[in-house]
Amino acid sequence: MCILIKNLIIEINMWIMILAIVFLFFISTVTWLSYYLGRTKTENPIASGVIGFFLSFIPPIGLIYLVILSLKDEVSTV
Repeated sequence: MCILIKNLIIEINMWIMILAIVFLFFISTVTWLSYYLGRTKTENPIASGVIGFFLSFIPPIGLIYLVILSLKDEVSTV
């Protein structure tokens, strides 16, 4: 019985680690894409990246932000 509980705890810890890595990868990807799109779509790409970083903690909202940012017209540079 004790061995089964130890194996269950190890398996749960493994899944937690996998989910944490996927979540960190998602956050970094949304942040980078927000900055990358912000370079041509906005006048302030750093603010775009920071907003994307905070919105990426709620994945559906982060994805909606990326879609809105990608559909935005490009800013003309003077």
